[in-house]
Amino acid sequence: MAYINLYTNNPTAGGTDGTVVSLDGTQTSPISVTLDKTKAESKAIKCAIRCDTGYKTSGDVTISLSGTTASKWKLAKDSNYADAAAALTSAAWADSIVVSGVTTANTIFWAKAASSVDENTTKDTSVSIKASCTIESA
Repeated sequence: MAYINLYTNNPTAGGTDGTVVSLDGTQTSPISVTLDKTKAESKAIKCAIRCDTGYKTSGDVTISLSGTTASKWKLAKDSNYADAAAALTSAAWADSIVVSGVTTANTIFWAKAASSVDENTTKDTSVSIKASCTIESA
């Protein structure tokens, strides 16, 4: 049991929907983005974090990025963006974010991947999103 998980596929704020993201690098259900390097484009992906039933976080949760090409990714807290296009225009992108009050309901955040014209075409599976926190019984 993981106690806390990340979700994608358009999760609803305060809901319990979404698809759980693969754990421990298994790539069974990764956050996936296809980018055109010739356009040096970026795309935002709506994500959520929530605890398993019967658990909650004690204090803040730091969500961060790690991996070989983590510099091509950024994170942002949800500010009620209407969609991914609105999230992309936000100036709030960072290498890590801190959220609080994570329970069994979705807390929304955004991940953004970017490409550059000078990179090689590849299927990159080197980046992980990590949540650091203390979990307690609800």
